[in-house]
Amino acid sequence: MTNRFTRHLEVPVFENQGVTLNANYYNHVQVALKRLGGPIRLSIPKLKTLDLILQDDAWVIVDRAFNDIPIAAWTDFEVKKRDNLYEPIKCRKKLYHAHGNIILGRTLEAMEMLLGEALDSLAPESDGGVIPFHRDH
Repeated sequence: MTNRFTRHLEVPVFENQGVTLNANYYNHVQVALKRLGGPIRLSIPKLKTLDLILQDDAWVIVDRAFNDIPIAAWTDFEVKKRDNLYEPIKCRKKLYHAHGNIILGRTLEAMEMLLGEALDSLAPESDGGVIPFHRDH
């Protein structure tokens, strides 16, 4: 996927709420976007037709069986004046479907697993010539 996804900006929002997001999720996505390029599209395991589209400004769960209609999204990440890597990130949680809230936790867990696998596949096979440090006891 090379084009930015904007469909979440074009359809009505069922619910729009300010939330905080675990900094580990945000950091992991930012590393993946830098290393893998973006946007990134992931199929969510066990949620047959749902995909997660990751971009700098939004993470959108879509239903590919219905022409990528948004189901839920995290947007408006407040990171402009961020001075740490561990505090939760304020953002907006937008639901486009009455039951969108049900899949948020599973989606984040799947995202972590899938991004971890994708980033691990980029890791070099060797240790890069690093010499082990031995201590004398």
